[in-house]
Amino acid sequence: MATYAQHTVDTAPEGSKPILSEIKGKMGFVPNLMATMAESPVLVESYMTMIGIFEKTELTATEREIILMTNNRLNGCTYCMAAHTAVLKMAGVDDSVITALRAGTPIADAKLEALRIFAETINETRGWASVKQVDALIEAGYSKQTVLEVIAGTALKVLSNYTTHIVNPPLDKAFEPMAWDPEPPASAE
Repeated sequence: MATYAQHTVDTAPEGSKPILSEIKGKMGFVPNLMATMAESPVLVESYMTMIGIFEKTELTATEREIILMTNNRLNGCTYCMAAHTAVLKMAGVDDSVITALRAGTPIADAKLEALRIFAETINETRGWASVKQVDALIEAGYSKQTVLEVIAGTALKVLSNYTTHIVNPPLDKAFEPMAWDPEPPASAE
């Protein structure tokens, strides 16, 4: 399998340099996923642009992360699960919500749980949600706009999750404490 470089601002292709420079300025470092994405200026620009667009939704940061984390889990993206767990912790999201998202178990808040279920539905059905499933999200207090924004969040995760499956970037030191294993540990008998 091909090996992908972890680019820096200096080693990245010309089209990726300004994007990596902006990431480094905002975060203080270039996460390994973006450093690897930089191999394709189109991919890293698409990803960063989609993040900016997704942040414009009417959803709260927690609600956006519910969509992203649900997709990370379903797509088996260990890198993104760790990185987004760090984001949730920095945002002060309740540990019970984080635990539920990492395990794929219900969230106690009924409205947030409806969003988690719908994000799961969009991923698992490849967008073929039934009228009943769409209506359940709206009845929980969301809008028709939210239905479409879940699709946008799912598309965003296709870019990062599928990239990690191919390039397998090492987990950044900053995210190591939040490492995630998609396989539950075997129960001791």
